[in-house]
Amino acid sequence: MSDDDTSPGLVPDSRPLADRLRFVKHKGQSVFLIDFSRCVAKEILLLLDQIRADVARHAPGTVLILADFTQAEVDKKVATRLKEVLVLDRPYVKKSAWIGAESVPHVFYENFKSFSQRDFPTFKTREEALEWLVS
Repeated sequence: MSDDDTSPGLVPDSRPLADRLRFVKHKGQSVFLIDFSRCVAKEILLLLDQIRADVARHAPGTVLILADFTQAEVDKKVATRLKEVLVLDRPYVKKSAWIGAESVPHVFYENFKSFSQRDFPTFKTREEALEWLVS
């Protein structure tokens, strides 16, 4: 597969990448929604630098993050860069939750947790994840 191809069966989402990173309110609290759903690896790599910049603008230990990996393409390049961002973001993050984690190869998921010394609880729905984040 070349860098400009999409994975077989993956239908890229046509939303602008900027729309995939936004703060949402849940029960009066602000949650940074990172929407990787249906992203190909190249799109995720582009988003990761923006995520790093957005999170670093906040006070340490204050950011709640919900990451949606539903049908996302997580390859080795993405995994390597994501590990780096997870470590750099750690001081700013209060809690993180993931949905759609079944799209992330288990070995990568375990490596993310180990390398970043963070936990990434997984949930079936955005609502469940949001409830946990604000609790």
